[in-house]
Amino acid sequence: MDSLIYHNDRIIPLAEARLSPGQMGLLMGWGVFTTLRIYQGVPFAFARHWERMARDAERLGLTLNYHQEAVWEALVKLAAANHRPEGAGRLSFIKNQGGLWADAPGSPATDLLIFTRELPVWPAAHKLVLIPNAIFSIGKLAGAKMLSWVQNAATLERVHGEGFDDALLLNEQGHLAECTSANVFLVRGRQVLTPPLSSGCLPGITREVLREVIPAAGYTLLEQDLTPRDLDAAEEVFISSTTREVAGVGSIQPNWKYPAPGKITRAIEAAFQNYVQAHLQRAAAPRP
Repeated sequence: MDSLIYHNDRIIPLAEARLSPGQMGLLMGWGVFTTLRIYQGVPFAFARHWERMARDAERLGLTLNYHQEAVWEALVKLAAANHRPEGAGRLSFIKNQGGLWADAPGSPATDLLIFTRELPVWPAAHKLVLIPNAIFSIGKLAGAKMLSWVQNAATLERVHGEGFDDALLLNEQGHLAECTSANVFLVRGRQVLTPPLSSGCLPGITREVLREVIPAAGYTLLEQDLTPRDLDAAEEVFISSTTREVAGVGSIQPNWKYPAPGKITRAIEAAFQNYVQAHLQRAAAPRP
């Protein structure tokens, strides 16, 4: 994490940040967050991230007492202050009041925290391991990106210790859902298949962009229920996330190996990069 952070309304050194142990969001993981890519000092797809946070905040009964434009400007200023034109930013909204143990006097209803950092280094070919019963797809908060992320974080830490880059999670019905921090896609001919949101997967922002990019690149995108048997027929597998963008999967334990990145994965990655460049050009254009 970079040395400066944004807290509520100002940029401060990380070492000087003060959060109350009585903040309900910290005690209970009650809040929402998102991770964004920063390209050339510009937060990518910020409006999409904001819309998802607003939806999730409503589901959690969380007040977003901040304006979208002000938060965008705060992130841009923080990235500049940290000399981070290329990297990642994380926005978190933390609930302050409510519940038996809450004690955050003088605090707003919701705290805003923004961090920036360098990009993680990801492998050219990801190694995944299949984990059953890891997603509860019919839960009221399935697919919400909440601060209470310990199940995914603990799973990722465990599989890292076993030599894998991530886990491919199955839901309670035995369907493929997602990785701990990425969406998954299977390539079969000129078709690209991905689990629907009903699988319990996160509606990832890169996934959302790829829903536009993949058909525009000449491939058919299908959202459908997938099981481990569909891995047998896949010719390529890739995953998508903010920090990985589009990343090839070389193996999924216990039984599957793929070329990584495969030909179609590379083509989709190139199409995604073209989308990013177009986004940056629009962001750089003078506003009327």
